[in-house]
Amino acid sequence: MDVTYDATERELTTEQGTLRYHEAGAPDAPPLILLHGSGPGVTGWRNYRGNLGFFAQTHRCFVLEFPGFGVSDPWEGMPVLTAGKSVIAFMNALGIDSAPMIGNSMGGVVGVNLAMKKPDRVAKLVTIGGVGPNVYSPSPSEGLRLLQEFADDPDKDKLIRWLTAMVYDRALVTEELIEERWEAAMNADALATGRAMYGSAAFEMQQKFLADADIPPYWSMMHKIKCPTLLTWGRDDRVSPPDMAMVPMRLIPDAELHVFPKCGHWVMIEAKEAFEATVAAFLAR
Repeated sequence: MDVTYDATERELTTEQGTLRYHEAGAPDAPPLILLHGSGPGVTGWRNYRGNLGFFAQTHRCFVLEFPGFGVSDPWEGMPVLTAGKSVIAFMNALGIDSAPMIGNSMGGVVGVNLAMKKPDRVAKLVTIGGVGPNVYSPSPSEGLRLLQEFADDPDKDKLIRWLTAMVYDRALVTEELIEERWEAAMNADALATGRAMYGSAAFEMQQKFLADADIPPYWSMMHKIKCPTLLTWGRDDRVSPPDMAMVPMRLIPDAELHVFPKCGHWVMIEAKEAFEATVAAFLAR
């Protein structure tokens, strides 16, 4: 039985600005927080709108829109770090002590960092690609290079090339998707966040800062994650190739890995039914 829900944006006022989110499911159901990825035109709603009806059957679902991606107000600081802070602020405001989390790509990195630094807040963790280092594949990957090209000089052709790299089935890149993503990608806040994350100059500055400060990469500390973790991956992911899964699979003490065939970076969209069934079984255990 599907649970009906609406797509109405809800708002939460914080000291840093307004956070916006979507909610689905029974008010007394256990919470589930869904964390979106990055890239041109991304929002939490676009990442998970197709999955909410399924997960709302068993959970009270919250899709948080991270600061600076064109929906919630931007916060000062590195987007990945401000995203993590916004999750804690959101949970505190709604009185959620702990919850399982699903994180797509960048959202998975946010979830991993929270599970390491705030272990009492993350009951279970599901990641969708994106976490770990490239072991055999080139770094940056093909998808990240295309994302960098867009961030440096946005145009619609670069957006289409990037969208095509996100999926196994190119038929998913419809004119409707292109126009929807292009309109959202041209938001001033979204453009600024994209440049801060993936622009050539910002990327080089970040790498130099981490090297000069002698800060270990986040993935080297994933042994600190205590919660059960499900790593999900598209076998044909050209943004975060599946060899990246080797390190988190080995370092996270209670991790399991599920790889979906004929599937790119958007596992929750391209392998929708199989992904939902796999995650539901994991959450129910």
